[in-house]
Amino acid sequence: MGVPSAADFDALLELMPFARTLGIRIETAAEDEVTGRLDWSPQLCTAGGVLHGGALMSVADTVGALVAFITMPSGARTTTLESKTNFFRAVTGGSVRAVARPLHTGKRTIVVRTELFDDDHRLVGHVVQTQAVFPPAKHGEAT
Repeated sequence: MGVPSAADFDALLELMPFARTLGIRIETAAEDEVTGRLDWSPQLCTAGGVLHGGALMSVADTVGALVAFITMPSGARTTTLESKTNFFRAVTGGSVRAVARPLHTGKRTIVVRTELFDDDHRLVGHVVQTQAVFPPAKHGEAT
């Protein structure tokens, strides 16, 4: 795909309607790093006003998948094969900033590490995910 410009961030999120529904925003996007943000809201919480782990995993998966999308050949597709999450602290307000960087960019898989930080720059969680890479369909092939 190539590195998107800031004007392309909204278009990237249009590819992921669930991310848009959650309110995830992309801040930067390059082959070596994608960053995004998710604001705390009561609708995304579990008991006690704590941001739900699923919301944290969703922002991590979104920015991680964008790292894969940006580094793949034009026309290729990706999907998450595996994701491992560790949670370190609760988020009870503010926002979460996700920073995703590729660990391995191969022809068939891309492995991405995403770190999640609170507004005080404390590590909230750590996610490592593996993305499958499906090459572009050849002319006349079904996708």
